[in-house]
Amino acid sequence: MVLLWGCEARTAPGVSVDARVDAGALDRAMLEVSAGDATAGDAEGLDAGPSARDGGVGDAGSDLDARATGDSGDGRDGGDGAAADLGSNLRDAAGDVTPDAGPVTVLRVHHPSVAGRSFSLRGDLSGRLSWERGVSFQRLDTSTAEWRATGVSQTFEWKPLVDDQQWSRGQNYRAEPGQTVDVWPYFGESIGRWSRRFTLTSAELGNTRGVWVYLPPSYDEQPTRRYPVIYLHDGQNLFDPAAAFGGQTWQVHDAMNAGIEAATLCEAIVVGVENTSARIDEYTPTRDAQYGGGRGEAYLRFLRETVVPRVDAEFRTRADRANRALMGSSLGGLISAYAGVRAADVFGLIGILSPSSWWDGGVIVSEVASLATRPVRPLRVYIDSGDSGPSQDDVVNTRAHADAWRRLGYREGVDFRYLVAQGATHTEAAWAARLRPALEFLVGPRRND
Repeated sequence: MVLLWGCEARTAPGVSVDARVDAGALDRAMLEVSAGDATAGDAEGLDAGPSARDGGVGDAGSDLDARATGDSGDGRDGGDGAAADLGSNLRDAAGDVTPDAGPVTVLRVHHPSVAGRSFSLRGDLSGRLSWERGVSFQRLDTSTAEWRATGVSQTFEWKPLVDDQQWSRGQNYRAEPGQTVDVWPYFGESIGRWSRRFTLTSAELGNTRGVWVYLPPSYDEQPTRRYPVIYLHDGQNLFDPAAAFGGQTWQVHDAMNAGIEAATLCEAIVVGVENTSARIDEYTPTRDAQYGGGRGEAYLRFLRETVVPRVDAEFRTRADRANRALMGSSLGGLISAYAGVRAADVFGLIGILSPSSWWDGGVIVSEVASLATRPVRPLRVYIDSGDSGPSQDDVVNTRAHADAWRRLGYREGVDFRYLVAQGATHTEAAWAARLRPALEFLVGPRRND
């Protein structure tokens, strides 16, 4: 059985993202200049891509598969689009199951409006489905409908509709012969929503900070669905220019919306935990002889014992390490790598962008090596750097850092990805440009079981 939580289990063409970027924090600039990088902030914007759209098939500029598109219902056979005419436009699916005709292919749709609306199916299964006219789903209960067929001999694409008029959002789904595919489609919003959701006081660190939350497009429409969670450091720099240092953000919501629409990224909740004036202390695992620091263990306890429980209690999360990512850049990348060593039981997916691998004589390399004798390791690791600028983005130390993960048996493209972005410097613009591909590797597209 394949369970698709509103995302297609395949790689679809990429979508450009409006990726205005963060110029960096002052304390980060101090550290990076000390490491020989005088370009700790870069206000240059990336090429702007198309903004997230509200609309499925029939919207101008829709990037859905052309076979599943049309202008305001032009793909239907006759009728004026009214619900009363559906009986003449929908074909019954009951005759698609023939006894003793081989494995049964099952397409199952989960949606809270199944009880009150008509759900149909279109696709490219020769002799069974077409993109021009819908086939009825059979209603199983108030929130589940399915279509069953025997004798399917080809892989095919398909998509559900409401009242045979409104297409589900995103790319087409795929099914193999004899496969059971469960999907949780959404038909309304095409973009997620974000806010500075609450503040938390840390008993572990003795301070208070804000927490930002992005909820994906289907969150309100699918009230029983649960989602993976991506935790990011430096939360005030992720979404809102008014809160971000220098007025420039990572535009995380644009990266998420575009990836979700293109089906290259599973829907997920994003939690941005703000930094404080103690950022250097909190984001470093050990005390550096020149810069101090070393409260990283307490910061990880704060995430584990205060932040994660609050998020799991307040939102519909998939509360296990396989569906919980932690990511950051610079010192945020360093503490994310350290979490991969010391908190892999909580965060199974680790994203490390331009880490400060030089910290305390490269101590992170020996920390990663210690995983060889630890019982729990991250399930997947992404690490990168640039190779330009005065510090060359610490590429030499980060290569040694990446090699430490490889020596543990991580396999490139399977559970590990290491990238050197040619020409990229230690800047917010470079990290924003690499954000979406990093997220796509860590959390989607992926099999949901």
